Amino acid sequence: MQALTNRAQAVNRKPMTIMEKLYLPSIAKGMGITFSHIFKKQPTIQYPEEKRPFSPVFRGLHVLNRDEEGRERCTACGLCAVACPAEAITMEAAERLPGEENLYREEKYAARYEINMLRCIFCGLCEEACPKDAIYLSETFAPANFARKGFIYGKDDLLIPDPTKDPAGFAAAKGEGQ
Repeated sequence: MQALTNRAQAVNRKPMTIMEKLYLPSIAKGMGITFSHIFKKQPTIQYPEEKRPFSPVFRGLHVLNRDEEGRERCTACGLCAVACPAEAITMEAAERLPGEENLYREEKYAARYEINMLRCIFCGLCEEACPKDAIYLSETFAPANFARKGFIYGKDDLLIPDPTKDPAGFAAAKGEGQ
């Protein structure tokens, strides 16, 4: 049978010489490579003090957005849940009650909104599917956790701060003023 590539090489079966049996030249060659790396620049980043620059297309944690008046943008249309290939998003819709006009933009809102980060593949399709720009993927890492329930983020975990009550937190969540 013929090989698919021409990378095959015949194995050298000749006996080793005395110098090769001592492995001294090979050890010296390996030590030379090791010592040459001592004087090269370290690729390690000292994490807490020094932050690594991210790619402009990095996708991190999900964030539910608010408008400038502090109302939630999500109208519970379900397009993000339908677009999610991993089926990580679940939501339940509810109708706005009289007197809640300052909380929600539309008549419908997401009463329950959850993202299972163990299933999420950070593809960004939920962000693209949202017609109201209610969800986007921030430049924040998903934090480590020890329990499975800690990876299921609810609406209170995902919603950014209210700009009328916490303008600095709102600007930080939007990525402004950094």
